[in-house]
Amino acid sequence: MSLSTAITTWGNTHFALGNNGRSRFSSHGFLLPNLKIKFYTNNPSPLSISALLTTKQQTDESKNKKKQAMEFNEYVLEKANSVNKALESSVLIKDPVKIHESMRYSLLAGGKRIRPMLCIASCELVGGDESTAMPAACAVEMIHTMSLIHDDLPCMDNDDLRRGKPTNHKIYGEDVAVLAGDALLALAFEHIATQTKGVPSHRIVRVIGELAKCIGAERLVAGQVVDIISEGISDVDLKHLEFIHLHKTAALLEGSVVLGAILGGADAEEVEKLRKFARCIGLLFQVVDDILDVTKSSQQLGKTAGKDLVADKVTYPKLIGIDKSRDFAEELNKEAQAQLAGFDQEKAAPLIALANYIAYREN
Repeated sequence: MSLSTAITTWGNTHFALGNNGRSRFSSHGFLLPNLKIKFYTNNPSPLSISALLTTKQQTDESKNKKKQAMEFNEYVLEKANSVNKALESSVLIKDPVKIHESMRYSLLAGGKRIRPMLCIASCELVGGDESTAMPAACAVEMIHTMSLIHDDLPCMDNDDLRRGKPTNHKIYGEDVAVLAGDALLALAFEHIATQTKGVPSHRIVRVIGELAKCIGAERLVAGQVVDIISEGISDVDLKHLEFIHLHKTAALLEGSVVLGAILGGADAEEVEKLRKFARCIGLLFQVVDDILDVTKSSQQLGKTAGKDLVADKVTYPKLIGIDKSRDFAEELNKEAQAQLAGFDQEKAAPLIALANYIAYREN
Protein backbone atom coordinates (compact mmCIF):
# COMPACT_ATOMS: atom_id res chain seq x y z
CA MET A 1 0.00 0.00 0.00
CA SER A 2 1.38 3.40 -0.95
CA LEU A 3 1.49 6.25 1.53
CA SER A 4 -1.10 8.30 -0.38
CA THR A 5 -3.52 5.34 -0.51
CA ALA A 6 -3.07 4.70 3.20
CA ILE A 7 -3.75 8.33 4.07
CA THR A 8 -6.75 8.48 1.74
CA THR A 9 -8.29 5.37 3.27
CA TRP A 10 -7.69 6.72 6.78
CA GLY A 11 -9.15 10.10 5.80
CA ASN A 12 -12.27 8.69 4.15
CA THR A 13 -12.94 6.55 7.20
CA HIS A 14 -12.42 9.24 9.82
CA PHE A 15 -13.61 12.41 8.13
CA ALA A 16 -16.97 12.68 6.39
CA LEU A 17 -16.84 16.17 4.95
CA GLY A 18 -19.94 18.20 4.32
CA ASN A 19 -20.37 20.65 1.46
CA ASN A 20 -19.11 23.46 3.64
CA GLY A 21 -15.84 21.66 4.24
CA ARG A 22 -16.61 21.03 7.90
CA SER A 23 -16.34 17.73 9.62
CA ARG A 24 -19.58 16.12 10.74
CA PHE A 25 -17.69 14.74 13.69
CA SER A 26 -17.15 16.98 16.66
CA SER A 27 -14.56 17.20 19.33
CA HIS A 28 -15.95 17.72 22.80
CA GLY A 29 -19.26 18.76 21.21
CA PHE A 30 -17.74 21.42 18.97
CA LEU A 31 -17.50 21.36 15.21
CA LEU A 32 -14.00 21.63 13.75
CA PRO A 33 -14.38 24.69 11.50
CA ASN A 34 -12.70 25.16 8.14
CA LEU A 35 -10.92 21.83 8.23
CA LYS A 36 -9.98 21.33 4.61
CA ILE A 37 -8.24 18.14 3.63
CA LYS A 38 -7.03 17.29 0.16
CA PHE A 39 -5.72 13.91 -0.92
CA TYR A 40 -4.11 13.45 -4.29
CA THR A 41 -4.76 9.95 -5.52
CA ASN A 42 -4.60 10.37 -9.28
CA ASN A 43 -0.82 10.06 -9.26
CA PRO A 44 -0.02 8.12 -6.12
CA SER A 45 3.47 8.62 -4.78
CA PRO A 46 5.74 5.59 -5.08
CA LEU A 47 7.12 6.44 -1.64
CA SER A 48 6.12 3.74 0.82
CA ILE A 49 5.71 4.24 4.56
CA SER A 50 8.88 2.26 5.18
CA ALA A 51 10.75 4.42 2.69
CA LEU A 52 9.45 7.56 4.37
CA LEU A 53 10.52 6.27 7.76
CA THR A 54 13.92 5.35 6.34
CA THR A 55 14.27 8.86 4.91
CA LYS A 56 13.28 10.35 8.27
CA GLN A 57 15.77 8.09 10.03
CA GLN A 58 18.51 9.16 7.65
CA THR A 59 17.59 12.80 8.20
CA ASP A 60 17.66 12.30 11.97
CA GLU A 61 21.02 10.53 11.73
CA SER A 62 22.37 13.35 9.58
CA LYS A 63 21.18 15.93 12.10
CA ASN A 64 22.67 13.88 14.92
CA LYS A 65 26.02 13.66 13.13
CA LYS A 66 26.00 17.41 12.53
CA LYS A 67 25.18 17.98 16.19
CA GLN A 68 28.00 15.66 17.26
CA ALA A 69 30.39 17.41 14.87
CA MET A 70 29.42 20.79 16.31
CA GLU A 71 29.85 19.49 19.86
CA PHE A 72 33.26 18.04 18.97
CA ASN A 73 34.33 21.30 17.35
CA GLU A 74 33.30 23.14 20.50
CA TYR A 75 35.20 20.59 22.60
CA VAL A 76 38.34 20.99 20.47
CA LEU A 77 38.20 24.79 20.62
CA GLU A 78 37.60 24.77 24.37
CA LYS A 79 40.41 22.33 25.13
CA ALA A 80 42.84 23.91 22.66
CA ASN A 81 42.25 27.32 24.22
CA SER A 82 42.81 25.91 27.70
CA VAL A 83 46.00 24.15 26.62
CA ASN A 84 47.32 27.21 24.79
CA LYS A 85 46.75 29.41 27.84
CA ALA A 86 48.52 26.89 30.06
CA LEU A 87 51.45 26.61 27.63
CA GLU A 88 51.68 30.39 27.33
CA SER A 89 52.14 30.73 31.08
CA SER A 90 54.50 27.76 31.36
CA VAL A 91 57.38 29.40 29.45
CA LEU A 92 57.84 33.07 30.24
CA ILE A 93 60.41 35.40 28.73
CA LYS A 94 63.33 35.65 31.13
CA ASP A 95 67.13 35.58 31.01
CA PRO A 96 68.67 34.29 28.86
CA VAL A 97 66.05 35.82 26.59
CA LYS A 98 67.12 34.08 23.39
CA ILE A 99 66.62 30.53 24.66
CA HIS A 100 63.19 31.32 26.09
CA GLU A 101 62.16 33.05 22.88
CA SER A 102 63.28 30.00 20.93
CA MET A 103 61.32 27.66 23.22
CA ARG A 104 58.19 29.80 22.91
CA TYR A 105 58.58 30.20 19.16
CA SER A 106 58.02 26.50 18.52
CA LEU A 107 55.85 25.67 21.53
CA LEU A 108 53.33 28.41 20.76
CA ALA A 109 53.45 28.11 16.97
CA GLY A 110 50.02 26.51 16.81
CA GLY A 111 49.45 22.89 15.97
CA LYS A 112 46.52 20.58 16.54
CA ARG A 113 47.21 19.92 20.26
CA ILE A 114 46.08 16.33 19.74
CA ARG A 115 48.36 14.91 22.44
CA PRO A 116 47.21 17.28 25.20
CA MET A 117 43.58 16.66 24.21
CA LEU A 118 44.09 12.91 24.38
CA CYS A 119 45.63 13.29 27.83
CA ILE A 120 42.74 15.39 29.10
CA ALA A 121 40.05 13.24 27.44
CA SER A 122 41.41 9.99 28.89
CA CYS A 123 41.62 11.57 32.35
CA GLU A 124 38.01 12.75 32.11
CA LEU A 125 36.93 9.34 30.80
CA VAL A 126 37.96 7.60 34.02
CA GLY A 127 36.63 10.23 36.40
CA GLY A 128 39.33 12.92 36.49
CA ASP A 129 39.10 16.49 35.29
CA GLU A 130 40.93 18.92 33.04
CA SER A 131 42.84 20.68 35.80
CA THR A 132 44.24 17.38 37.05
CA ALA A 133 45.54 16.44 33.61
CA MET A 134 46.68 19.87 32.39
CA PRO A 135 50.29 19.81 33.66
CA ALA A 136 50.85 16.42 32.01
CA ALA A 137 49.01 17.60 28.90
CA CYS A 138 51.40 20.55 28.64
CA ALA A 139 54.35 18.26 29.28
CA VAL A 140 53.56 15.94 26.38
CA GLU A 141 53.19 18.96 24.09
CA MET A 142 56.56 20.28 25.27
CA ILE A 143 58.16 16.93 24.48
CA HIS A 144 56.37 16.73 21.14
CA THR A 145 57.67 20.20 20.29
CA MET A 146 61.18 19.16 21.33
CA SER A 147 60.98 16.18 18.98
CA LEU A 148 59.88 18.43 16.11
CA ILE A 149 62.67 20.95 16.69
CA HIS A 150 65.27 18.18 16.69
CA ASP A 151 63.62 16.30 13.83
CA ASP A 152 63.83 19.40 11.61
CA LEU A 153 67.57 19.91 12.16
CA PRO A 154 69.96 19.52 9.20
CA CYS A 155 71.48 16.44 10.84
CA MET A 156 68.02 14.81 10.90
CA ASP A 157 65.31 15.66 8.34
CA ASN A 158 66.79 19.03 7.37
CA ASP A 159 63.40 20.72 7.10
CA ASP A 160 62.78 24.44 6.59
CA LEU A 161 59.04 24.57 7.28
CA ARG A 162 56.96 23.55 10.28
CA ARG A 163 53.35 24.54 11.01
CA GLY A 164 53.53 26.98 8.14
CA LYS A 165 56.52 28.84 9.61
CA PRO A 166 60.30 28.63 9.26
CA THR A 167 61.69 25.90 11.49
CA ASN A 168 63.36 26.83 14.76
CA HIS A 169 66.94 26.50 13.56
CA LYS A 170 66.18 28.76 10.60
CA ILE A 171 65.32 31.55 13.02
CA TYR A 172 67.62 30.95 16.00
CA GLY A 173 70.40 28.81 14.55
CA GLU A 174 71.14 25.13 15.00
CA ASP A 175 72.93 25.57 18.32
CA VAL A 176 70.07 27.40 20.04
CA ALA A 177 67.48 25.09 18.45
CA VAL A 178 69.18 22.04 19.97
CA LEU A 179 69.29 23.72 23.37
CA ALA A 180 65.66 24.87 23.11
CA GLY A 181 64.62 21.27 22.56
CA ASP A 182 66.74 20.14 25.50
CA ALA A 183 65.21 22.82 27.72
CA LEU A 184 61.65 21.85 26.76
CA LEU A 185 62.41 18.22 27.57
CA ALA A 186 63.67 19.13 31.05
CA LEU A 187 60.80 21.54 31.64
CA ALA A 188 58.23 18.85 30.80
CA PHE A 189 59.21 16.69 33.78
CA GLU A 190 59.60 19.69 36.08
CA HIS A 191 56.13 20.86 35.08
CA ILE A 192 54.47 17.56 35.98
CA ALA A 193 56.34 17.29 39.26
CA THR A 194 55.64 20.83 40.46
CA GLN A 195 52.29 21.75 38.91
CA THR A 196 50.16 18.61 39.31
CA LYS A 197 47.73 19.21 42.16
CA GLY A 198 45.32 17.00 44.09
CA VAL A 199 46.90 13.74 42.93
CA PRO A 200 48.60 11.20 45.21
CA SER A 201 52.39 11.38 44.95
CA HIS A 202 52.70 7.74 43.89
CA ARG A 203 50.59 8.48 40.81
CA ILE A 204 52.77 11.44 39.89
CA VAL A 205 55.90 9.29 40.21
CA ARG A 206 54.25 6.63 38.05
CA VAL A 207 53.34 9.25 35.43
CA ILE A 208 56.90 10.59 35.30
CA GLY A 209 58.27 7.06 34.89
CA GLU A 210 55.73 6.25 32.16
CA LEU A 211 56.56 9.40 30.22
CA ALA A 212 60.32 8.85 30.49
CA LYS A 213 59.92 5.30 29.20
CA CYS A 214 57.78 6.44 26.26
CA ILE A 215 60.42 8.81 24.92
CA GLY A 216 63.65 6.97 25.77
CA ALA A 217 66.04 4.67 23.94
CA GLU A 218 63.50 1.85 23.78
CA ARG A 219 60.57 3.87 22.41
CA LEU A 220 60.55 7.30 20.70
CA VAL A 221 64.32 7.57 20.34
CA ALA A 222 64.48 3.95 19.16
CA GLY A 223 61.98 4.70 16.42
CA GLN A 224 63.90 7.78 15.33
CA VAL A 225 67.19 5.88 15.17
CA VAL A 226 65.77 2.97 13.18
CA ASP A 227 64.07 5.47 10.86
CA ILE A 228 67.40 7.18 10.19
CA ILE A 229 69.36 4.00 9.52
CA SER A 230 66.59 2.66 7.28
CA GLU A 231 66.88 5.46 4.72
CA GLY A 232 67.86 4.12 1.33
CA ILE A 233 67.40 0.47 2.33
CA SER A 234 65.34 -1.32 -0.30
CA ASP A 235 64.33 -4.49 1.55
CA VAL A 236 62.45 -2.92 4.48
CA ASP A 237 59.28 -4.91 5.21
CA LEU A 238 56.01 -4.04 6.95
CA LYS A 239 57.17 -5.41 10.30
CA HIS A 240 60.21 -3.14 10.19
CA LEU A 241 58.08 -0.15 9.20
CA GLU A 242 55.57 -0.84 11.96
CA PHE A 243 58.41 -0.90 14.50
CA ILE A 244 59.50 2.56 13.38
CA HIS A 245 56.05 4.09 13.62
CA LEU A 246 54.96 2.37 16.83
CA HIS A 247 58.07 3.79 18.46
CA LYS A 248 58.70 7.10 16.74
CA THR A 249 55.09 8.32 16.52
CA ALA A 250 52.79 6.10 18.57
CA ALA A 251 54.93 6.11 21.71
CA LEU A 252 54.17 9.70 22.71
CA LEU A 253 50.51 9.39 21.74
CA GLU A 254 50.36 6.30 23.94
CA GLY A 255 52.04 8.20 26.73
CA SER A 256 49.55 11.05 26.40
CA VAL A 257 46.57 8.74 26.85
CA VAL A 258 48.10 6.60 29.60
CA LEU A 259 49.26 9.62 31.61
CA GLY A 260 45.74 11.01 31.63
CA ALA A 261 44.30 7.64 32.63
CA ILE A 262 46.72 7.22 35.54
CA LEU A 263 46.11 10.75 36.80
CA GLY A 264 42.35 10.21 36.57
CA GLY A 265 42.54 7.09 38.73
CA ALA A 266 42.06 4.34 36.14
CA ASP A 267 42.51 0.75 37.27
CA ALA A 268 45.02 -1.60 35.62
CA GLU A 269 42.48 -3.04 33.16
CA GLU A 270 41.32 0.41 32.06
CA VAL A 271 44.90 1.59 31.59
CA GLU A 272 45.69 -1.37 29.34
CA LYS A 273 42.58 -0.86 27.21
CA LEU A 274 43.47 2.78 26.77
CA ARG A 275 47.07 1.83 26.02
CA LYS A 276 45.88 -0.42 23.19
CA PHE A 277 43.58 2.34 21.95
CA ALA A 278 46.52 4.75 21.93
CA ARG A 279 48.83 2.38 20.08
CA CYS A 280 46.22 1.93 17.37
CA ILE A 281 45.65 5.64 16.88
CA GLY A 282 49.39 6.26 17.09
CA LEU A 283 50.04 3.92 14.21
CA LEU A 284 46.95 5.30 12.48
CA PHE A 285 48.36 8.82 12.78
CA GLN A 286 51.54 7.83 10.98
CA VAL A 287 49.78 5.83 8.26
CA VAL A 288 47.63 8.88 7.50
CA ASP A 289 50.73 11.09 7.67
CA ASP A 290 52.41 8.88 5.06
CA ILE A 291 49.36 9.16 2.81
CA LEU A 292 49.14 12.94 3.18
CA ASP A 293 52.84 13.32 2.42
CA VAL A 294 52.24 12.06 -1.12
CA THR A 295 48.73 13.42 -1.73
CA LYS A 296 48.86 16.98 -0.35
CA SER A 297 50.91 20.09 -1.07
CA SER A 298 53.28 21.86 1.31
CA GLN A 299 50.78 24.71 1.56
CA GLN A 300 47.99 22.32 2.55
CA LEU A 301 50.16 20.51 5.10
CA GLY A 302 51.95 23.50 6.60
CA LYS A 303 55.20 21.55 6.23
CA THR A 304 57.31 20.26 3.37
CA ALA A 305 55.36 17.71 1.33
CA GLY A 306 57.02 14.77 -0.41
CA LYS A 307 60.09 14.85 1.82
CA ASP A 308 59.87 11.11 2.58
CA LEU A 309 60.03 10.38 -1.13
CA VAL A 310 63.03 12.67 -1.59
CA ALA A 311 64.82 11.09 1.39
CA ASP A 312 63.97 7.63 0.04
CA LYS A 313 62.26 6.73 3.32
CA VAL A 314 60.09 3.66 3.58
CA THR A 315 56.39 4.49 4.02
CA TYR A 316 53.10 2.62 3.90
CA PRO A 317 52.14 3.96 0.45
CA LYS A 318 55.58 2.97 -0.82
CA LEU A 319 55.22 -0.60 0.48
CA ILE A 320 51.54 -1.38 -0.05
CA GLY A 321 50.15 1.50 -2.11
CA ILE A 322 47.76 4.31 -1.21
CA ASP A 323 44.52 2.31 -1.42
CA LYS A 324 45.73 -0.47 0.88
CA SER A 325 47.22 2.14 3.19
CA ARG A 326 43.78 3.73 3.48
CA ASP A 327 42.22 0.33 4.16
CA PHE A 328 44.78 -0.30 6.88
CA ALA A 329 44.01 3.10 8.41
CA GLU A 330 40.32 2.19 8.51
CA GLU A 331 41.11 -1.11 10.26
CA LEU A 332 43.25 0.65 12.86
CA ASN A 333 40.50 3.18 13.57
CA LYS A 334 37.95 0.39 14.12
CA GLU A 335 40.33 -1.54 16.34
CA ALA A 336 41.09 1.58 18.37
CA GLN A 337 37.43 2.37 18.98
CA ALA A 338 36.72 -1.24 19.92
CA GLN A 339 38.96 -0.73 22.97
CA LEU A 340 36.54 1.92 24.25
CA ALA A 341 33.47 -0.33 24.15
CA GLY A 342 33.47 -1.03 27.88
CA PHE A 343 33.59 2.62 28.92
CA ASP A 344 30.80 5.15 29.39
CA GLN A 345 30.13 6.08 25.76
CA GLU A 346 29.21 9.66 26.53
CA LYS A 347 32.52 10.19 28.30
CA ALA A 348 34.33 8.25 25.58
CA ALA A 349 32.87 10.45 22.82
CA PRO A 350 35.85 12.87 22.70
CA LEU A 351 38.31 9.99 22.29
CA ILE A 352 36.16 8.42 19.58
CA ALA A 353 35.92 11.77 17.80
CA LEU A 354 39.67 12.32 18.12
CA ALA A 355 40.30 8.88 16.60
CA ASN A 356 38.04 9.78 13.68
CA TYR A 357 39.76 13.12 13.31
CA ILE A 358 43.16 11.43 13.13
CA ALA A 359 41.80 8.98 10.55
CA TYR A 360 40.20 11.56 8.28
CA ARG A 361 42.35 14.66 8.79
CA GLU A 362 43.51 16.66 5.80
CA ASN A 363 46.81 17.98 7.16
